[in-house]
Amino acid sequence: MPSISARIPDDERDELEEVAALLGEDKSSTIRKALDEGLAQLRIRVAVERYQTGELSVNQAARVAGVPLADWLEICRERNLTTQLSATDLERDAEAALDL
Repeated sequence: MPSISARIPDDERDELEEVAALLGEDKSSTIRKALDEGLAQLRIRVAVERYQTGELSVNQAARVAGVPLADWLEICRERNLTTQLSATDLERDAEAALDL
């Protein structure tokens, strides 16, 4: 596993040590968890922003967010995002559903 070095302010180091103690883990494990969870949230935030502007389709937004389509649709519902589908897209999806 590659190693990365970063400088953090004293207050963030203290917070890291406190959270590591709460989790009963070492600082490296805590940093990996925080990075994993933080990156996941950043991916979702970028997907939401780009989806709202119409830059991304539903499928593209799910890929950017790094989640399955069903999870992305749940994220949209939770955040009250409006669909970016055109009437043509909806008609095509409805016709495809009828063929199932």
